[in-house]
Parts: sequence; C-alpha cells; structure tokens
Amino acid sequence: MTVFLTGTSGLLGSNVLIELLKRNYAVKALFRDKQDAHRHRHREDIELFLGDITDARAMKQGVKGCDVIIHAAADTGLWPARSPEYVATNVQGTINLIEAGKKVGIKRMIAVSTANALGFGTKEQPGDESTPPKFKQYELGYMETKHLAQEIMLKEAQNGFPGMVVNPTFMIGPNDHKPSSGQMVLAVYHRKIPGYPTGGKNYVYVGDAATAIVNAIELGTPGECYILGNENLSYQEAFTKIANIVGVEPPKFAIPPSLTKAFGGLGTVYGNLTGFAPKVSYKMARVSCDGHYFTAAKAVRELNMPQTPIDTAIRECFAWFKENGYLDWR
Repeated sequence: MTVFLTGTSGLLGSNVLIELLKRNYAVKALFRDKQDAHRHRHREDIELFLGDITDARAMKQGVKGCDVIIHAAADTGLWPARSPEYVATNVQGTINLIEAGKKVGIKRMIAVSTANALGFGTKEQPGDESTPPKFKQYELGYMETKHLAQEIMLKEAQNGFPGMVVNPTFMIGPNDHKPSSGQMVLAVYHRKIPGYPTGGKNYVYVGDAATAIVNAIELGTPGECYILGNENLSYQEAFTKIANIVGVEPPKFAIPPSLTKAFGGLGTVYGNLTGFAPKVSYKMARVSCDGHYFTAAKAVRELNMPQTPIDTAIRECFAWFKENGYLDWR
C-alpha cells in the first residue's frame, strides 16, 4: 500500500513518515521546498515528489499510484491574523487533494486539522468532537481556514468520499526541524518566559499523534473527527514541567489577563509599524488567557492512540534539540 504524505518536513509529518516506514508502507512524500527535498535525496525508502498543494494539477500527478493520502501540510501562521495564503494552503490545498483523491479512487484520506477547529472546554469538562466550536472569537485566519477545510472534508465524506479528520492538540517531541511547538521548550530553557498567562491547553506526544494517524489507515470511521491529545495543563504547570526537565528555574509569577493582552497589543502595533511578525499579538494573547482543554477518549478508543506522558515528550524534544545543535536557536 502506497501513502501520499504532505507536510513531510514538519514536526508531525516527519514523525508520521517514521511511523509509516516502521510499518513497511511505501511512501511518496511531498516537498514544496527544494532544500527540504534535497535533505532526503539519498533515501531509498521513500519516493520524493516536488510540488505545492495549491497546484491542483501537481496534486493530481502526485497521488497517482497511491492508495492513501495523509494530509499534514498547513500554513500555521498567526501573523498577520488573516491572509489569503492561509486560504490558499489550508482550504484550496485540501480541496485539491480531495479532487486528486477522487480521480485515482483513493481508499482513504486522513486530513490533519487542529483541535482549535473544535470547541474547547474546562479541565473538569474538556471539549470533545461534539463540543460547539469557539474559535470565531479570536478572529485568527489559521483557525478559521482549518475549520473550513475540515467542514469541506466532512461534507465530502457524507457524499461517499473516504475522508476523515484528525485534530491534534499541542504536539511536543523529537524531529522538530524548524522549531515549531518546540520553541516553547527552548524559550523556557533560555529563560525567555518571565511569567505564565492564566490559560492553558492540551498537550500530546507527537509520536502518539503519528501512531494514531497511521492507525487511521485501517481504523476509525470516514466522516468522523478525532481529537489527538493527552494531558490538560495550565501554562504554569506546563512551564514548570519543562523547566524541571531542562534544568532551569520555572517562571515564578502569573501574568494577569489585562497585562497579557496589553503586551499583545504592543506586539500588534510593532507588527503593523515594522512589517515584522511580533512574538505575541493581541489576538494571540487573548488565546493564551483561556483554557483550551480537550479529551482524546474517542481517538484512544477507536484509533488505539497511545497516551505517553508529556514528561517523556518534553524529554525527547529537548534531547533531540541537544543532539542536533538546536540549543543555541533563539
């Protein structure tokens, strides 16, 4: 069975690739960047395909000979808050892959969305796949376009297309080549986080998310969403875990929502004046003041998703950064 994999160079995609090869799937890996593809040029265990998911013709060519599509590519940008590029990549890219999949009679397509396209809850009553979405209040194009792409996939599934959606929470682990979520680990390590916001989120070991996604080739139900998550932690709890593992002092004080949003507001002004992306914008700051808590019970039950402790995820992430010379990355 041959899998067409997008987002291969990202944190999740690289771990999905490892899991696919471990199980002896044939893989055709999509790369948009020639340098990323070049890094894999000596591999004989995958077929490289250079292209862009916004190119419908290229995607029809790419999926030829494939049985399954795992679509992990995305524009995860949060600055600017909205951009036509988010629509092109996250929405049109998904449509292009669906149409390409129809043309070759794909057996299953697994689209990677985000838990933020669903509704979050509290630690006591975490959000699940049926919780009404709450992302509209943040006015962030990433969340909006991922939700729209998700809805398109689910509608296609209602009409018989073998598509399903997975919704990872905040993933941590090794192989974070362009540091994404691992930036949080590095920021705590370099003591760049003076305090903690009042909110929190759900965390998952990226290897568990990758395992669930590859399991979904055979398990799960088309037309369904599956939250891929594990531990619900406040930012104080998460930063303390990270600090204890990497060997530094954790941030000591809570930052009130008013101060968090004020700092984010200054970031927005900076971004608008300079054209450079701020580390935190007002809209990002609003997100950090809320508790984005979820349950992955459905994925554990139906996709046999493991639940590796987040301490392990942090430890492996930090070890990978150390082994690969990322500890000076700022």
